[in-house]
Amino acid sequence: MTDSSIAGIAQPVATTTAGLRGTYWNPERLPPDVRLTTHALTTEDGAVVVGYLFRRGGETTVVSTMHPRELVVPQYIVPEILDSGAAAWVQGARSVGNDIRLEHESALLDLAAGQQFLAELGFTTRILLGISGGGPLAAFYSQQAALPSGQRITRSPAGKPTGLNEAPLPESHGLVLLSTHPGQGKLLLAAIDPAVIDESDPLLTNEAISAFNAANGFKRPPESSRYSESFLVDYRAAQLERVKKIDARAKELVERRADARRRQKAAPSRETALLAAYSPIFNVWRTDADPRCFDLSIDPSERAYGTLWGANPFVSNYGSVGFARTCTPESWLSNWSALSSNATMEKCAPSITQPTLMIEYTGDNSVFPADADLIFSQIGAGDKERHKVHGNHHGQPIRAERPNGQLAAGRILRQWLGQARFR
Repeated sequence: MTDSSIAGIAQPVATTTAGLRGTYWNPERLPPDVRLTTHALTTEDGAVVVGYLFRRGGETTVVSTMHPRELVVPQYIVPEILDSGAAAWVQGARSVGNDIRLEHESALLDLAAGQQFLAELGFTTRILLGISGGGPLAAFYSQQAALPSGQRITRSPAGKPTGLNEAPLPESHGLVLLSTHPGQGKLLLAAIDPAVIDESDPLLTNEAISAFNAANGFKRPPESSRYSESFLVDYRAAQLERVKKIDARAKELVERRADARRRQKAAPSRETALLAAYSPIFNVWRTDADPRCFDLSIDPSERAYGTLWGANPFVSNYGSVGFARTCTPESWLSNWSALSSNATMEKCAPSITQPTLMIEYTGDNSVFPADADLIFSQIGAGDKERHKVHGNHHGQPIRAERPNGQLAAGRILRQWLGQARFR
């Protein structure tokens, strides 16, 4: 976090915390007797995933964390888990680092492979820890694991068989949600730039609906932008329209391929064989434009000016790295579509019945106070706790003089794990 000055007052400005940045541990906090083992696992549908087990010996409880896209082995919360007397399991999905292979329905099979492995190792209490986008994944898993196999989702939003109805999905005994957002699709709906005129040309802009046009209230740091209520209403409506258009295009591409496969089966030809094999990949530009990140008066909190990608919206929106930047039709519909994705807290949180701990950071520029209020209200568990801790999306202090929120979150987690509910 950096500071800019205005009228003699230091104003916090966000630095990049997306991905690995800001999530790693202080190695000095690891217990000296910890042992790390690496395990390659095969999922129910034949994919290979990797998990990392941290333990000191004799643990009967394990806390598991998995993100659908990121793999952060030195996760900052691991030392806190180990200090609680539990083992820690950090697992990757089959699709680490990109959206081309990722579909949340398949990621459930990845997570299930880890849970099955841990159960077979003899851990009698298994806690799922969802950090950021791992929260909706954990909620989706909890929803599907609680259902009889015949009632689980059988097809992905693109129509692909999921195999969930045939896979073992061991239920967890508790759930921890740490800086959990509403789901990738909901996150993107709030952040996608509706001023894009043509999906094939990201440089074309409808300035009337641009959050980065000074005429609409945009200001550079250290000042906060100021958008009118009428602008925000139009902006949110235009965001939804853009998502609808991308959804329609993705579904059109999925159907074109499915139709080619049907025709190839009925009357084989070179043309239909090519169409049946063709897996299009497309870019989604300008996906870092949530007005709440630039107008700090909207749903106010302790957050700094800027997003998970920093305080320069031009770099994050026009650069090669960003949310949903490279997708297939299938991955868009499963992951990034607010309209089609199954992996949302809105859809899945009501099915959570396990004891649940939710920790939010009060300076989070990805999960805002109203988001956190809604998520907690959606959790179906009767035994649920909510705690607020100062910090950005990954618990780092907004200002240098403030305490490290990662340590505070760790203390809360240790206390919660030590309570009698798991004995």
